[in-house]
Amino acid sequence: MFDIVGRRRWFFLLSGILILAGVACMAYSVVTLDTHTPFRLSVDFQSGTRFVLHFEGPIRESEIREVFSRLDVVSASVTRLGQPQDNTWQIRSEFMPADRSQAVKVALADVVPIDDSQTEIDSVSPKVGAEVTRAAALAVLVTTVAILVFVIVAFQQVPNAFRYGACAVAAMMHDILVAMGFMSVAGLVLGWEADALFLTAMLTVIGFSVQDTIVVFDRIRENISRRAREDYETVVNRSILETLHRSLATQLNAIFVMVALLLFGGASIQQFIAVLLVGMLSGTYSSIFNAVPLLVAWERGELPFLG
Repeated sequence: MFDIVGRRRWFFLLSGILILAGVACMAYSVVTLDTHTPFRLSVDFQSGTRFVLHFEGPIRESEIREVFSRLDVVSASVTRLGQPQDNTWQIRSEFMPADRSQAVKVALADVVPIDDSQTEIDSVSPKVGAEVTRAAALAVLVTTVAILVFVIVAFQQVPNAFRYGACAVAAMMHDILVAMGFMSVAGLVLGWEADALFLTAMLTVIGFSVQDTIVVFDRIRENISRRAREDYETVVNRSILETLHRSLATQLNAIFVMVALLLFGGASIQQFIAVLLVGMLSGTYSSIFNAVPLLVAWERGELPFLG
């Protein structure tokens, strides 16, 4: 019988490396980005107005800045999107009401005509931006507490039921940190910004992660009573192997769909699918190689800070 649990230190080490790399990138983003956040934020999470403009001909960055400066907008951040021949630019500025943002667009169109079919203008007031940020943090916190309570209640017939809940939450936090680290790297390298879809992807990742973890935990609960003569580590390792094919089959089906959407789904959902795919890969790994081995490490007293 292949001993997955016996190699737990190697799996923990790999997870530690991934998480530390992501945290380091997020720390770098906090220091270097103007918003001082772990990754770039769209206007969904902070106040401001975002223009995505597709010009029908070439335009220089200096010409765009000149228009904003003429209209007394001094805090504009101008970024080219795609290749130079695409003539697509993103401009982020202070919050503007709809009439003022339209005036800016008209002034830019006077310099170089704009393709309205590929134009986006999004505005979020300071109050709304702060509220969305609080709601996002609260959603993750409530989900974490709900999962912990659910697992403890569902596994109350198993000794040390709290450990099952804590390990499920630990695996979930692993997946959240990996996905956040990926978003931070993508923000620095590709200029991606976290928007409302990013929050949706994170909550979906949490659901997938916990679902797979509970499948293995449930088999452990069954095998503890069936194989009372076997030691705990053997029971846990046997439970992983018995559910491994189901876990991989379920997750791989979803991953194949994500890859197809990432390749052919279009730019509008590319970031959402990429974060979801990374989170699902991390969730598949953490459920098998982190959450369950962590139970054994706790049982063996290898986590002295937890007792």
